[in-house]
Formats: sequence, structure tokens, C-alpha cells
Amino acid sequence: MTANSRRPLELPLAETDREIRQLFATDMAVERTRLLYEGSRIPTLFMLLCGLACAYLLWEPRGDLLLAGWLVGVVLLAVLRLIQVAAFNAALPSRQAKPMWRQMFLLGAFCSGVALAIGAIALVPPDAFFQQVLMFGLISAAILSASVAYAVSLTAFLTFALPCLVPTVVYLLFVGQPMQQGWGVLGLILFGALLVVAWQINRLVQRSLVQRFHNQALISRLEHAKSQAEGLNGELAREIEQRRRAERELRDAHNDLEMRVAQRTLELDAASHALSKSEARLALALEASELGMWDWNLITDEVHHSRLKEIFGLDPEAVTVMLRDLKPRLHPEDLPLLRRTLVEHMKGLSDGYQIEYRVRHANNQWLWIEDRGRAVERDASGRVTRMLGTRRDITAWKMRDEEQRLAGIVFEAASEGIIILDPDYKVLAVNQAYSDVTGYSAEEVHGHSVARMITSRDTRRQYEVIRQELEHSGKWQGELVETRKNGELYPQWLQLNVVRDARGRVSHIVGFFADLSSRREAEERLRYLSHYDELTGLANRTLFKARLHEASQRARQDESTLALLHIDLDRFKMLNDSLGHEVADQLLRQMSRRLTQSMPEADTLARLSGDEFAVILDNYGSLSNLARMASRLLAKLRMPMTVGGQELVVSASIGISLLPENAREMSALISQANMAMQHAKHLGGNTFQFFTDNLQACTLERLQLENQLRKGIELGQLEVFYQPKLCLATDTLASAEALVRWRHPDLGLVPPGDFISLAEETGLIAPIGEFVLRQACRQAREWQMLGLADIRVSVNLSVHQLRQGNLTSLVRQVLDETGLAPHFLELELTESQLLDNVENVISTFHQLRQMGVKLAIDDFGTGYSSLSYLKRFPVDFVKIDQSFIRDLSANGEDAAITRAIIAMAHSLELKVVAEGVETQAQMDFLKAQRCDEIQGFLISRPLAAEHFAKLLLEQSSIAS
Repeated sequence: MTANSRRPLELPLAETDREIRQLFATDMAVERTRLLYEGSRIPTLFMLLCGLACAYLLWEPRGDLLLAGWLVGVVLLAVLRLIQVAAFNAALPSRQAKPMWRQMFLLGAFCSGVALAIGAIALVPPDAFFQQVLMFGLISAAILSASVAYAVSLTAFLTFALPCLVPTVVYLLFVGQPMQQGWGVLGLILFGALLVVAWQINRLVQRSLVQRFHNQALISRLEHAKSQAEGLNGELAREIEQRRRAERELRDAHNDLEMRVAQRTLELDAASHALSKSEARLALALEASELGMWDWNLITDEVHHSRLKEIFGLDPEAVTVMLRDLKPRLHPEDLPLLRRTLVEHMKGLSDGYQIEYRVRHANNQWLWIEDRGRAVERDASGRVTRMLGTRRDITAWKMRDEEQRLAGIVFEAASEGIIILDPDYKVLAVNQAYSDVTGYSAEEVHGHSVARMITSRDTRRQYEVIRQELEHSGKWQGELVETRKNGELYPQWLQLNVVRDARGRVSHIVGFFADLSSRREAEERLRYLSHYDELTGLANRTLFKARLHEASQRARQDESTLALLHIDLDRFKMLNDSLGHEVADQLLRQMSRRLTQSMPEADTLARLSGDEFAVILDNYGSLSNLARMASRLLAKLRMPMTVGGQELVVSASIGISLLPENAREMSALISQANMAMQHAKHLGGNTFQFFTDNLQACTLERLQLENQLRKGIELGQLEVFYQPKLCLATDTLASAEALVRWRHPDLGLVPPGDFISLAEETGLIAPIGEFVLRQACRQAREWQMLGLADIRVSVNLSVHQLRQGNLTSLVRQVLDETGLAPHFLELELTESQLLDNVENVISTFHQLRQMGVKLAIDDFGTGYSSLSYLKRFPVDFVKIDQSFIRDLSANGEDAAITRAIIAMAHSLELKVVAEGVETQAQMDFLKAQRCDEIQGFLISRPLAAEHFAKLLLEQSSIAS
């Protein structure tokens, strides 16, 4: 834009600036007046209260007219000031700008100062020190309150302070007694302090008002510029519309001219072809049919063609002799059939000569030709001497036939069911997969309306909704429950698409559907394997925690009782090491059956780990009843059993905790039952123990560890180690998981298993998590700046960090401080933690996903109802829990679960990470199943930052 084009915009902006500056001073004065009135209510009421208090103090010794008149004046001034404030607030903004309001306020401030001065000079007793203290204190409090409120304007402050303090100070210093002179000095100090405070407050208010009005002026200027820009845009739009109108008129004139030229040309063509009407009709017919004529003299082998250039790409001069010029261009595979067909016609065995063959075009492409001809002349011996015929290029038809043939093959061979409908939703065709899924043959459904074929009540209700969606957007997809021919219900995923013809009208509706029955069965199987122990069939730890949570909720709501029995087999490790894993597994199965038979009244039976079991009992009755059940269970478990050809006697230790007698929370209940079980083991086993307060002393060590951990966080004793993740597709280190370690000054390097659970229980996990997040982001950015690798770091989240509600802002702040790009940060949350507060987690994950941060579900497969929620969480990675990887074998159930998790995650466009990989066989299996990343001791143990940097440097050296 040139200077001339900017000038019309700059002039109005300059005029706007002048108008804004003219209004600036007026608005400032009005705003100061408004602030004075708003701030004067409390000082006025305070002055009134002080006046009443002073009158009360002086009324007994001095009940004279001066005191009464002074009190009436103070009350009158306070009432007038409150009336004045109410009148100012009720006035319109235009009237509030008048100077009289400021003058009235200054007059009231002056009168208030004079009234307080009179009270200090004339009413305070000269010889009563205690009354002087009270009177001067009350008057000083009123002066302080009013001075701070009036400091918005130095004029208002001086109008009040000068008549209030100056006469009082002068009187006390020069006229009063020695005691009053001390009060005069104090008043002088008060006056000086008030001047400084008023000057400071006035300066702050002035700055605030200037900034506010400056912002308002800037906004007004921007709005003015916006309105001018909109005006220019409107003029530009009108100019563009004028140009478009001119172009349309020019185009209409051009079209009219073309029509006239075409009409004249037709007239000339009609005149020029009037003499050769029959030839023109023949040429038009040949042109319309794309036929080329040929005339072959068999005696001289000469041939004449029409449309030779259009069909073969050859000039007419290039083909004059049939056998010499055309025969070499025929396809070798078609030449025998052509020769046989031609000979049969020449011998009179066929009425006409007709064949399809391939010819090489001038551009070396093969064309399909349809050739028709007839013998028109023969010699005396019946030998053909001349043939006439036509030929045309049918390559496009052949290609369409081939495409239709392939489409038919695909249509019938597709694994998904396909149905084609006409615009009235009547069936035109179905493929074999449709018949296999539904049981209906193509003949049974052809011509029938879809609406009459629907048997499912839910699908019939959705039929109209589907039709409306197809009419609106042209496609629909969703899950329906349909009925097979035999009456069986099955889940179906259906996708419908509208097909339109060249005129945009609906010609067909094509539907694709898949039977979801197998997928549903796999999901149910996976859900079962995720919540029940594979060996014993009892509930696993995840389901146990969920059931215990539900039972504790019921107990609190119903004010009932709950007992938790923690059972651990005695000397099981020795049996496992001596007899082997197979015998130990058989032993665990038999013990679980005995446990089930012995505790029919149990709410839940679970296997927590190797040889640890748990029993939840609702409304156990009395302690004696619970003790009898425990004794009966111990006796049942200790009965001899035959396992692996050997008779074994296995005892157990039982710890019992009660709700609400011992604990109110689920975690405390579990911990107390475990403590009681450990105490039973210490007593020699084959017994049960209730949790008591004496066992609580055992937690002293844990409390000391908590204090040491809290101190360690403050002293910076935490360190971050990094365990690499290997990308199986490229065999490179793609990312690293940040793991916290505690380097205790006395205990050395404390493993996370010894303090992470403690940190989660005490809330220390939040500062630990923030420390790991900052350190990991800072370290990843440092590696990038050193040129080692653009590696992604993953940080584990805790449920405490989600509950605090500031996770998104914390991540954004850390990324800004460290300079790390969001997509290089991955946050992991365990599957069980996802279900702590589903809606809150989903909202937080969406915010993090919008920032570009990667998200992962850790320990996948161990959570409760994970499959029903997985599609709702916006995650990028799924980490298979190491419990499924540890016992991985080609035909085991862990392998089936792992395959299912990988397939399901990939179908949802998620990447899969397997943790706990320790053997090459596990890695080979995961690589064969197209797992994306792995981590574990096979790749590397967690490393300190400097050692991990060396690992990255070695990788970059190998790559280079």
C-alpha cells in the first residue's frame, strides 16, 4: 500500500486520537470523583461512630451545649455525606461529570475536618490524661480512615487534613499545657505520615487510572480502525461484484456470438453437402459408430482403409499391402484364430467373417479390434478375389468388461457382507458373504424392501434415522443388532454409502457389514482373563480390589461389618523350589478348591499373587463366629493331599482385619490384614491373627521412612534413571521411561518398590512426580541440544497428580521452561488409575492431547472393565503388563492375551509397548506379532543420565 492510499486512513485515526485525548482529562476527573464518593461511606460512618463514642465519654463530666452542638454537627455532616453519596450514585454519568459534585465533596471534607478539629481543641479535657488518650485516639482513627479514603485526590485530602490537623497541632503546641504539647508533636508526626501515605496512594491511583484510560483509548482506536477496514472491504466487494457482472455480460456476448457463428456454419454445411446427401449420411453413420471401412483385393493383396490414423495411429500410405504391412502388427497368440476364421469364410463354411484380435498401435500399445467382413467377389472357380468389411477399436469395452469381471470376483470373494439397493431401498444384489452371515440366499432377498426384511425391533426404530442421515450426508455407519434366518441375534457393524449418477441423482445404495460375534467373544474372553486368575480361576488382584471397594462402600452405607482375611501358604517357596513349578501349580489349584469349598459364605475369593489369597466376608456376625470360620479353614487347608505322586501337608497363616473396628479405608484394611498375616507367620504359621493396636507399633519404621523420604525430597536426594525402549521396526532406541531412584545417605540407592507405595499413601508422590517430569524434560532437551538423539521420554503419572486439577498447566509450564517440544513427552497412567475418575481423566487427557503430548496406558490388561472404556480415552500407546510377558509361550493363554491386545490396539490405531522383556524368545514372539516397542532387562536396565547418553552416542556411531 502506498503513502497516498494510507493517508485517508491515517487522518481519521489522528482525529480520533485528538478526540480521545480531549475526553481523557474529563473522564479522569469524573473517575476520581466517583472513587471519592465510593470510598467515603465507610470513613463517614466511622467518623459518626467516633463522634458518638467521644460524646459518650465526655457527657458525664461535660454535659454542656458545646458538646451537644458538636455532636449534632457531626451527625448532620455524616447524614448529609451519605445522602450526597446516594444522590451521586443515582445520577446519570453525564450529570456525574459536572463540577458541582466535586465542589460539594470538597465542602463536606472541609466541614468534616473542621468538626474534628473543634472536637480535638475545645472538647478534650486538658488535665485528664486517660480521656485525652481515648479522645485523641478516636479522633485520630477517624482522621486516618478519612485521609486514606480521600487520598485518591490530593486536593480532597488537603481540604480535609489541613483544617483538621493544622489548627489542632498549632493549638496543642503553642497554647496548651505541657502534656498537650506532647499530643501536638504526635499530631505533627501524624500529619507528616498522612502526607506521605496520601502522596503514595494518589500516585498509585493516578497510574492505574492513566493505564486504564490508555487501554480504553487503544480499544476505541482499534474499533475505529476496524470499522474503516470493514468499509474498505465493502467497497472492494462492490468493485469485485461490478467486475464479475462485467465478465458475465462479456461471457454472454461471447456465447451469443458463438451461437450465431455456429448457426451460420450449420447453414453453410447444409448448403455444401446438399449435393452429396447420401455420402454425408454414410460418413456420419461411420463416424458415430467409430467404424473404419476396408477393401481388400486378394489378387494384388492391396488394401484400402478409412480411419486408419484414428484406429492404428498409422498414415494411410503406411498400409497398402495386407500381408506385408498389417500381418506383422498382429498379436502372435491371435494370429492362428484369425487365419482359421478367415479360411472358413473363404471356403463358404460361414456366412460372414467376424473376429476380435489384438493389434500393436503405432505407440507400441496393444489394442483390441473387432473385425467384420464378407466376400463380395469370386472368380469362376469360386475363389474369393475381393472382400469388404469394417473394423473398430473395442479396447475400452474390453477394459470395462475386465473391470466388471474383476468387480464381480471381488464382490463374491469379499469377506464382508455386501448388499446393493435401489433408490427405493429394494435389494438388487448380495454377495456370498451376505448369505453366509444372514443365512438368506440371493434369490430369497432379491427385489424385497429392506424395511420389510428387518426383524429386529431396535433396528426398525433406527431405520428412519438411517434414511434421514443418508439423505443428508450420503453415508452412515454404526452398530446394529440383526437376526439371522434361523432367528439368532448377532451384532453387526454396518456402513452405507449413497451412489449418484452423472446428474447427481441417487442410483444405488451400497452397504458393507461385518459380523461382530467373534470379536465380542474375544473381548469377553480377554475381559475374563484380565480379571480372573488363569491358574486357579479365582478373582485376581485387580478384581479383588474392585470387589473390596464395593463391599466397603456397602458396609459404610448400611453401617454393617466387613472382614478381610489375608491367607499365605507356609513354606510354599521351599516346596516350589524342591518340587518344581508344575507340582506347585497343582498344589495351588487344590488349595484354591479347598478354599472355595470351605468358605461358601465368602463374598469374594481371590488369589493376590503366588501363594497369597484373600477372602472378603460381609456381615461376619461376631468375632467368635469369625474365629471359628478361620479355624475351620486352617484345618481344611492342612489336610493331607496327594500332588505329583507325593503326599503333602501344607499349612497357612491368616491375618484378619475388620471394618469399621480396625480401619475405615480400603488401603488401610489391606495393610492391616497383611500385618496380621505377617505376625501369624512370625508365630510359626498354621494360625490366624486379628489386627490389634499392638501391631500398629510395627509401622513405626514405615513412619520413619516417610520422614526420611520427605527430607530426602527437600535435600535433593532423588535421581532419575532412564530405561530405554527399543523400536522393533527399526531396531533403534525410540524412547526412554523416566524412573525415580532415592539415593539415601546411609542406605544407599533405595529401590522404588520400597518408597513409591509409601509416597502414594502419604501424598508425597505429587512433588516426586513433578520432580521427575521436570528432570526428564530437561534431560531430553539437553540430549537434543548435544545432538545425541530426538528421543521421547515417558513419565509415570499418579492419581494424586490428576486429582490436584493442575496437571495440564504444570505440563505446559514445564515444557515452556525446558523448551522441549510437546510430542517428545509421553505421560503414562496405569489402567486401574484411569477408572478412579473417568470423566476427569478423559477431560485432562483431551487437554494434554491438544497440546501435542503423547499419552499411554500402563499395565494394560490388569484393569477393571478396561475394554469398555479404552475407546473413550484419547491415548497413543498401550503398554502390555509384564505379567503377560513373563510367562509368554507360543500356545499359552498369556500369548493369546498378548496377541489380542496387540490386534485390538492396532485396530484402534494405537501403538503397543511390551514391558518386562527379558529373553530373546519373548522379543522374537513380540516382533512376529508386530509389537511396536519393547523394554526390559533384555534391552537394558534403568541407567543414570550419563550412562544413557553413552548408549545414545553408541547408537548414533553405529548408525553413521
